[in-house]
Amino acid sequence: MNLKELSKNLGLSQTTVSRALNGYPEVSDATRLRVQEAAKAHNYSPSNRAKGLATGRALAIGHVIPVSNRHEMVNPIFGDFIAGAGETYSRRGYEMVLSVVDDENEHKVYESLSSRRAVDGVVVHGPRMGDSRIAHLQKIGLPFAVHGRASGLDSTYTWLDVNNRRAFERATNFLIDLGHRRIAIINGLEVMDFAYRRREGYKSALGANDLPIDPKIMRSGEMTEVFGYESARDMLDDDDAPTAFVCSSLVCALGARRAIEERGLVMGKDVSIVTHDDALSYLQNGRDVPIFTATRSSVREAGRRLAQMLLDQIANPQSPPQQELLEAELMVGSSTGPAPRKD
Repeated sequence: MNLKELSKNLGLSQTTVSRALNGYPEVSDATRLRVQEAAKAHNYSPSNRAKGLATGRALAIGHVIPVSNRHEMVNPIFGDFIAGAGETYSRRGYEMVLSVVDDENEHKVYESLSSRRAVDGVVVHGPRMGDSRIAHLQKIGLPFAVHGRASGLDSTYTWLDVNNRRAFERATNFLIDLGHRRIAIINGLEVMDFAYRRREGYKSALGANDLPIDPKIMRSGEMTEVFGYESARDMLDDDDAPTAFVCSSLVCALGARRAIEERGLVMGKDVSIVTHDDALSYLQNGRDVPIFTATRSSVREAGRRLAQMLLDQIANPQSPPQQELLEAELMVGSSTGPAPRKD
């Protein structure tokens, strides 16, 4: 039985039935009890559409995913984030709306979702430096939360981020403490805020230890296994090759390891690697002992938490924006060791 049929049987409007089932105070106790008993007798549970009719909400959250030749958001990291967010939505009675669009159409999609009231809010993924989407969403009044932050903006908004600068500062300092002096970075696209912050952490650690910042051993690109492999291969072929790498993702680190082993070198002995690990469900960094020394932070947990923050904002629109900065944990694995001695 659907809402229309139940309402007809009771001789009540669909709005009244929806409000009775969702606990609205303007419905009398007698009517509420009558509706609840009828719903139980007919094994009826309200759909999100019916709940939306009562609450005036869509009971859905949008995830608009920009895709371009330079940056691909549909990746294992995004998948784990969505899984975590989905757990929170399900628990709170919300659905998820995914839209994959060209970058130039993203603003129009937000406007369409808002004007059609198709969603109650959106999650912004992959914030860039000075990201224009944030001001646009504030202008059209669509509630949002950002996975990450956007440097260079003065406005206040809800976000959850990992302390990327601190994570890469710690990673680089860890290698310096092991005696490494020629440390390379294989980073994400540095128009992305997280990658910019990671590079700044890396440079800060080098500067604090009076080590040169050499563009020859700094790479920025799409975080794929091939990018990690080609970057490490090219740098290892140089006469002044690095003895260690810091990598922005476990996927890149796998490529760097391939380049190391291809040259007959041993990871953790001849060349060390520290990577960032998002604790991915289907790409785990070992079990009891990590394969790679890593700065670890669960992206799945970030999805759960940011979804909760956005739903709280929607439920309490007058409350101030929330910000949460997570610290990554440095986990020591078998990919690092003392810098090799020079003959």
